[in-house]
Amino acid sequence: MPITSSAKKALRQNTTRRKRNEARKETYKKAVKEYRKLIVAKKFDDAAKAFPAVFKALDKAAKTKVIEKNKASRLKSRLAQLTSRSTKASS
Repeated sequence: MPITSSAKKALRQNTTRRKRNEARKETYKKAVKEYRKLIVAKKFDDAAKAFPAVFKALDKAAKTKVIEKNKASRLKSRLAQLTSRSTKASS
C-alpha cells in the first residue's frame, strides 16, 4: 500500500485510468464482434450502418493510446476487406 500522499494519489489515478481504458477496450471489441456477426449473418445493410461506429470506436481507442495506432489501422483494414469479400461473394 502507498504511504506518501503522492503515492496515494498516483494509485487513485492509476485505478481511474485503468477503468477508463478497460471500458474503451471493451467498447471497441464489442463493436468489432457485432460487426463480424452481421457480416457472417449476411446482414450487409445493418453492417453498413455499424461500420462508422466500429471505426469510431477503434479511432478513439487508438487516440487515447488504449491500443496502438497501427493495430487500429490493421483492424479497420481487415474489416473493410472482410466486407468487400463478403459482398462480392454474395453477389
